Amino acid sequence: MSEQSTVYTAYNSNSYLFGGNAPYVEEMYENYLANPGSVPDNWREYFDALQNVPAVDGSNAKDVPHLPVVNAFAERAKQGGTKVVVAAGGDTELARKGTAVQQLIAAYRNVGARWADLDPLKRDVRENIPELEPSFYGFSDADQETVFNTSNTFFGKQSMSLRDLLNALRETYCGTIGAEFMYISDQNRKRWWQQKLEAIRSKPTFGAEKKKHILDRLTAAEGLERFLHTKYVGQKRFSLEGGESFIASMDELIQQAGAKGVQEIVIGMAHRGRLNVLVNTLGKMPKDLFAEFDHSAPEDLPAGDVKYHQGFSSDVSTPGGPVHLSLAFNPSHLEIVNPVVEGSVRARMDRRADELGKQVLPVLVHGDAAIAGQGVVQETLALAETRGYYTGGTVHIVINNQIGFTTSDPRDARSTLYCTDIVKMIEAPVLHVNGDDPEAVVLATQLAIEYRMEFKKDVVVDIVCFRKLGHNEQDTPALTQPLMYKKIAQHPGTRKLYADKLAAQGMGDTLGDDMVKGYRAAMDAGKHTVDPVLSNFKSKYAVDWAPYLNRKWTDAADTAIPLAEWKRLAERITTVPENFTVHPLVKKVLEDRAAMGRGEANVDWGMGEHMAYASLVASGYPVRLSGEDVGRGTFVHRHAVLHDQNREKWDVGTYVPLENVAENQAPFTCIDSILSEEAVLGFEYGYASNDPHTLVIWEGQFGDFVNGAQVVIDQFIASGEVKWGRVNGITLMLPHGYEGQGPEHSSARLERFMQLSADTNMQVVQPTTASQIFHLLRRQMIRNLRKPLVIMTPKSLLRNKDATSPLSEFTRGAFQTVIPEDKELKADKVKRLIVCSGKVYYDLAKKREEKGADDVAIIRVEQLYPFPHKAFAAELKKYPNAADIVWCQDEPQNQGAWFFIQHNIHENMQEGQKLGYAGRAASASPAVGYSHLHVEQQKALVDAAFAKLKGFVLTK
Repeated sequence: MSEQSTVYTAYNSNSYLFGGNAPYVEEMYENYLANPGSVPDNWREYFDALQNVPAVDGSNAKDVPHLPVVNAFAERAKQGGTKVVVAAGGDTELARKGTAVQQLIAAYRNVGARWADLDPLKRDVRENIPELEPSFYGFSDADQETVFNTSNTFFGKQSMSLRDLLNALRETYCGTIGAEFMYISDQNRKRWWQQKLEAIRSKPTFGAEKKKHILDRLTAAEGLERFLHTKYVGQKRFSLEGGESFIASMDELIQQAGAKGVQEIVIGMAHRGRLNVLVNTLGKMPKDLFAEFDHSAPEDLPAGDVKYHQGFSSDVSTPGGPVHLSLAFNPSHLEIVNPVVEGSVRARMDRRADELGKQVLPVLVHGDAAIAGQGVVQETLALAETRGYYTGGTVHIVINNQIGFTTSDPRDARSTLYCTDIVKMIEAPVLHVNGDDPEAVVLATQLAIEYRMEFKKDVVVDIVCFRKLGHNEQDTPALTQPLMYKKIAQHPGTRKLYADKLAAQGMGDTLGDDMVKGYRAAMDAGKHTVDPVLSNFKSKYAVDWAPYLNRKWTDAADTAIPLAEWKRLAERITTVPENFTVHPLVKKVLEDRAAMGRGEANVDWGMGEHMAYASLVASGYPVRLSGEDVGRGTFVHRHAVLHDQNREKWDVGTYVPLENVAENQAPFTCIDSILSEEAVLGFEYGYASNDPHTLVIWEGQFGDFVNGAQVVIDQFIASGEVKWGRVNGITLMLPHGYEGQGPEHSSARLERFMQLSADTNMQVVQPTTASQIFHLLRRQMIRNLRKPLVIMTPKSLLRNKDATSPLSEFTRGAFQTVIPEDKELKADKVKRLIVCSGKVYYDLAKKREEKGADDVAIIRVEQLYPFPHKAFAAELKKYPNAADIVWCQDEPQNQGAWFFIQHNIHENMQEGQKLGYAGRAASASPAVGYSHLHVEQQKALVDAAFAKLKGFVLTK
């Protein structure tokens, strides 16, 4: 058998009906015959179909359990009384054909899409799939009029001739819609698709007005592109030409979703067709878009962005009422917007208490090359069914141009048959549809939104189309795709094809031309092309960002809490319910924290962090903490989620004290995420972008792993405000510290955040005491400044008694951007100032104690950016006779804060003072892996902080 002929055969050979599974199947069938309800649904469905096959004698007698009969014959054989009777050959053949019909039906449901008419360019040669041919099952032309039982289909007939059945199967599964869904394990959802498609044979029955509306949307899509192409020759816009049916799909999606109760839709997409969506879907005024092309639009942001990255929001009317549309801002990093959209949707769901996503819908628009090639797609899909990241199912639409930038050869483009195959990991059904059949595109969209709203699961519409121009309008695609672009040059356009089709149906020979003229007139006038856009509607769930704009990082915040409140909260978070047994180690932690709450012991990091959360939720600020292992904490310091050691079921027996601090408290959400950095951080950024009232925290398992999410940091967290004017208060906790754990467990790459710091875009801090983390987390919410907060959190300091704080530092005081020298020194005797940040302070303080160096003061810079010039300068002025200043750090010289902080130190130095460096030498690796070498380096850098200045010395 040829390689091409094995498609369905391979499927069968690995299924439950073949090979070594036979004894198991026989046993299952015996169980079914005795009690149909005793076998799983998928087996029962198959065995039910077998019961419709005529018996060998041609009767409709039902099968009976075989085992008693077999046993009876075996007993008679022992007595010599058994006589074997062979059934008539014709009856056996009829039964075989009946079974073959069921296999034929299953083949079309499984792989019929392989024969679907999907390519508008008509380039594909239909592959040889014998399993879709009747002859594969032994049928001949003589069998075409033979009637078979088809009660397990949804064609509306209990029996059909083979000819009629074959036509129905091919119309349903091999037309301009190719459906993939048989890999879904849930039988209800699988049958839902069979019923929906087979009942109408995948063919829409739209009326005249509906068809005119579809043509109108195609005209709008094509009209905008052609207008821009002639008016702004050569300017990049990433045209949608060749994929105009996408606009008809988006229109249908919004209207159908609104009719089903959706009130908000958040859209994420890359640049292909984005301008078209802005104007023809969201209703952006064409004149405003033209102003961006003409460079006459307001330019009031520090950096701004190109027009095909811009976001937008509007409210449109639907049969179910107003729907708010939000198109997320997006960089050129394809697909990275996916988790951001999902996070934004989850925030909106939480605000509405919409647990299932009935009112909020995420829509992700992909390119065919990107959905197959970008890893963040897989990471985002992996979030779909998890508790902390569930968004009620996403509608995915693929603008399948059948080409990447210049790559279209399937031998290079991907390793899967379809670009959408990645979605099968979550069993999302896929509807491949020919973009040149806009009615089929609209039907597929209707089915997709219906499926999503009924089952709250992801679903995909793959619009197979083409890209009329190059990757951008300055490109020459025929350089690498001469054959494809010969076909494209001959294509009249989807709008023209559909207009001609409607004219042939008697809907008017000038209908298409009249619509083109009308749209052109609207463009010339710069008017709305979406009707109606609701200009004065405002949802009660809309967020007012005004209080968080134009704030300064120096704004004060009262972050201390009264002693009585401290004690009340401390008691609540250290109390567990009766009959709840915590682990002995956790019990000790809770007992110690209770003592801290009563003021009987200094407060450690874990308690300080917990009390920040407790006081915030008690005051009405929700807290959302997510990341890998955040419930317990990577370093076993947090214990936000307690586990009953006597629980008997895996899904019960947890208790979260922070959910029980007050009667009307705000939510505290703690989520152990999947093993992902990029998608989870993107999700949390998206959440924070839509909820300034919640403290949103993402914690890295180790800070080192944050580089797996570097695109989110670069394109959104660091630059989102200066590019798009989007403020965001997300907090990153990144465990950072040199304790000899090697290159991948030491550094959160502080230098990268310092390099990205400008325009007061974010806050980079490295707190060193329990009270500091308490005030810092509270400041992030109480102060109306919403800037990303990047915290280099400690590891060894979590249990270092020197890093604990007395209770008094929580009931008064605030976060200190600079911590002064805390030892009583004679200021005029101080000859050297050591400036540092983070854990190294404790090594330096210990060394000074050993040396008795009372002429050395140590200053801690807790906030590295924005640099606290005023507070730092005040500390330097205390020591007028200090000739030397040394910056000391754990990190190698080319890493850490050194290169970014030296000019800030220099700016505040007195004339004649010298600035030197004490730390590890420059290194290609963040840290060494040899423990003895780590110890040597650590000792050397601490010694250097007290020794004569060497190497680079900067004198003011």
